[in-house]
Amino acid sequence: MSDDTYTPPRVWKWDADSGGKFASINRPVAGPTHEQELPVGKHPLQLYSLATPNGVKVTVMLEELLARGFREAEYDAHLVNILEGDQFGSGFVAINPNSKIPALVDHSTAPATRVFESGSILLYLAEKFGAFLPGDPGARTETLNWLFWQMGTAPLLGGGFGHFYAYAPEKYEYPINRYTMEVKRQLDVLDRRLADHQFVAGEEYTIADMAIWPWYSAVVRNEAYDAAEFLEAHTYRNVNRWVEEIGARPAVQRGKMVNRTWGDPAQQLRERHDASDFEKRTQDKLATEEA
Repeated sequence: MSDDTYTPPRVWKWDADSGGKFASINRPVAGPTHEQELPVGKHPLQLYSLATPNGVKVTVMLEELLARGFREAEYDAHLVNILEGDQFGSGFVAINPNSKIPALVDHSTAPATRVFESGSILLYLAEKFGAFLPGDPGARTETLNWLFWQMGTAPLLGGGFGHFYAYAPEKYEYPINRYTMEVKRQLDVLDRRLADHQFVAGEEYTIADMAIWPWYSAVVRNEAYDAAEFLEAHTYRNVNRWVEEIGARPAVQRGKMVNRTWGDPAQQLRERHDASDFEKRTQDKLATEEA
């Protein structure tokens, strides 16, 4: 299907009513739309996020650091509801002028350090704590190869395939075919890599896995776009093995819950301010079931 009636104008004009699931929060200019201070919790690390794949990367990293014994990785995770435009508040824009989640502020430095873009946050935390990033130059470079591979593929997977297949107000054959071809190519890249290695960067679990897993596990497990059958995701056997192996890690399961506002209520922890919040969430669930 194609639209033969549309001819691009000489100068593009913004149509705020262009449709689509995220039309109300998309705009062609940057900067804040309203004054809104950000809350600050008790820990040096303050995360402002939502449990999209990009947000999950960082909460998984933080939970993995805590699981490895880094007490200084304790953090507060504040909910930023992108559908309500929280990312355009003045406080958030001061941390991330690009108005995208996640964003992190490290108050253990003087002055406090702002970190935005999920890949940058993963690299910052890995270097800060000396974890999940190999020290050997070759292994480190291979890890960063795959970290930046993910940063490059995500727009094509989410903004390309995800948008035109699942969210666009109208479905057109050309963009769906174009981005489907690309996503299947990406899955094949991963599948071939994981045929010979336990983890993406080699035999060691790294920030490369933490970056890549949230996006591709959501596709393979049919948690995003309702497209697993369409993409024949089950045929990528090595990716599926890796998805299940990473997904079984307790820290990953906890990280996936943080700042989540949809799906099974038992898997939601809208905000996290202490490790005990997970236990309290379970206790509240049991109390509700018994009532």
